[in-house]
Amino acid sequence: MSFTDRELQCADCGGTFTFSANEQEFFAEKGFTNDPKRCPDCRGARKQQRGGGDRGGSYGSPRQMHPAVCAACGVDTEVPFLPSQDRPVYCRECYNSVGSGNRR
Repeated sequence: MSFTDRELQCADCGGTFTFSANEQEFFAEKGFTNDPKRCPDCRGARKQQRGGGDRGGSYGSPRQMHPAVCAACGVDTEVPFLPSQDRPVYCRECYNSVGSGNRR
């Protein structure tokens, strides 16, 4: 199948952007059936609003970690949420070994 560059209108800003033949080929290889709705700038802005779409990779900032003490073994650890006093916090090893019936 032969692809040619096409001009599309952005659903967010209303501007036009080029949906290149290379991008169309990539979309076809991935099985995507819909054309992109947003220009690259609006797509990037939307991705930033949603947290970068990636945890600690090349987009956005790394996940914020909070210090905690494991309720099972007492080791100092870090967790990706703000611990509260009314629920136990586990290190990775203890979390994996605690049965799901013991978690709230």
